[in-house]
Amino acid sequence: MTSVGERRTELSQFLRSRRARLTPADVGLTAYGPRRVPGLRREELAQLAGVSVEYYVRLEQGRNPHVSDGVLEAVGRALRLDVAELGHLRNLARPDRARPGAAPASDAVRPSLRRLVDAQPGPAYVCGHLTQVLAWNPLAAAAFGDFGELPSEQRTFAHLVFLDPDYRALFAESWQAKAEATVAFLRVSVGRYQDDPALASLIGTLAMRSEQFGALWARQDVRDKGPGRYTLSHPLVGPLALDFEVLHIPEHGQVLVSYLPAPDSGADEALGLVASWGLTAR
Repeated sequence: MTSVGERRTELSQFLRSRRARLTPADVGLTAYGPRRVPGLRREELAQLAGVSVEYYVRLEQGRNPHVSDGVLEAVGRALRLDVAELGHLRNLARPDRARPGAAPASDAVRPSLRRLVDAQPGPAYVCGHLTQVLAWNPLAAAAFGDFGELPSEQRTFAHLVFLDPDYRALFAESWQAKAEATVAFLRVSVGRYQDDPALASLIGTLAMRSEQFGALWARQDVRDKGPGRYTLSHPLVGPLALDFEVLHIPEHGQVLVSYLPAPDSGADEALGLVASWGLTAR
């Protein structure tokens, strides 16, 4: 279980990181005197948000659990937070109002959702809040590797991206984007499920075993899973450009990710070969 001290540290680090990426000039303020650290000072942010310096300091230190929506929105505007970052701030500042429960009710995938995965024309899978792969279709196994062959503790994209060299080779052209997205998604989960020991264990393991994960984690980036494009270096067909869309299932902390060949990339034929190969290998 996450302690009160750990929650306060998470909130403090997040707000300080968001202050550090802005300068007074960015927000229309005049800078006075030398600065020991980059970014906005607490008193400058308090001025922009319309609160006292003492009030903001209590917020940043996690000592104001009853902060109002209005104040959090004002701080978010001052820090130029996007929707995901503002939601993360709310979850950290008021953990009692974050999504209830230490973790999603179940990692079980609804039968109708499994059928939807199987019905997709391209690779598709369902991930949970730990980036664990909960369900997938045969094309996903052919494109990304057979998740069923992996031990359960390794069947997470977080583990695969940062600790599996074969997966790094698969995402050769898109590895940095995949790594950044994975870390930012885990950061969202930290805000939503602050008392989940499995999440804390996963992050601790990755931080100990991967310097690259540690560096990205320290950036405090927050971004929920969204659409995009990855180019795989597939061992059978070479470059494979895939667009993907995401369907969120918020009541269980799950997302369905569905891939299609990127237009004008030649991926249609390549994905067909991957599909044939996958069927032959079964």
